[in-house]
This record gives sequence, structure tokens and C-alpha cells, in this order.
Amino acid sequence: MKELLIVVDYQKDFVDGALGFAGAEALDGPIAQRIAQVRAGGGDVIFTMDTHGTDYADTMEGKKLPVAHCLKGTPGWQLYGQVGASLLPGDPVFEKETFPSLDLADWLRERDYDTVELCGLVSHICVLSNAVMVKAALPNAAITVDARLTASYDSDLHQKALDVLEGIHITVTDR
Repeated sequence: MKELLIVVDYQKDFVDGALGFAGAEALDGPIAQRIAQVRAGGGDVIFTMDTHGTDYADTMEGKKLPVAHCLKGTPGWQLYGQVGASLLPGDPVFEKETFPSLDLADWLRERDYDTVELCGLVSHICVLSNAVMVKAALPNAAITVDARLTASYDSDLHQKALDVLEGIHITVTDR
């Protein structure tokens, strides 16, 4: 059985930077532990990184969310804490300029994972949209999101995102 863990956008700006929120830092240790468990079991770990340039204010996202964040090369763009320290040379990293990653979906279509788990930030935005991409790329894989390993700055939207994930046949554990 081929297992994959996707760590979505666990970056400094989403934890304690420009768009950080209370509770995001509490995911650091548990996500790092999950990364270690997956590696110990022979599974693969990949990362996505929200990545913007100096033209962020001119993008559609920048117009709707006028808070510069995850500007490539800045401290806020870096992976946060223990999770960042868990990145190994050779781990695939998908830089993405919007919520989901088409490059991730294309990469997944060329692989044969039986199980895929997503974790990271933000549950109702990037975790949800990348989970949809995983579902499209690997329609027969067992896809999960552990509710303890994702969060949002809005608890209502977080719960709604978990509901939507379940509605599209993604298993949400530890809810």
C-alpha cells in the first residue's frame, strides 16, 4: 500500500505572520509527528507552499484579500517550526500562487497512491481545495483529513469545510 501525506501551506505567515491566527501554532508538533510516522512506515511526504510575488496586490487574490503574505523568499514564506525542520532534501514541494495546485494534481495523476492524507492550513481554503484536486487526480484513493491537524481562523467555516470534505467522500478523522 502506497501512502502519501500532503502538508498544505504550514508557513510562518499563516501561523504567526501576516495571516496568522490563534491555535495555528499548536498544530506544529502534531503535524511534525505525523510526518515522522508516515516516513517511518515507508510513506511519502510532500509539501505545498503558498507563493506570491511583489505583484500580489495586482492579482485577483490580492484584490480580494489585500494582505501581502507568503512573498517568495521572505521569512513569512518559509515553512514553520518543526514542520519546516521536517522537510528533507528531495521532498517534493509545490509552490502555488492560488489555493489549489494544478501541478500537484498533474504530479499525482502519474502516481499510484492507495491512501492520501492532507493536513495543514487553512482548512476551509487551501486544505479543502487541494483535497478536491487529490480526489480528481486519484479518484480511487482513500483520502483523509485528520481534523486535529488542520485549522482555520473561523471555527464555523472550519466545521463547514469538514462537512464538505465528508460530503465528497473524503474521510475526516478525529472530529
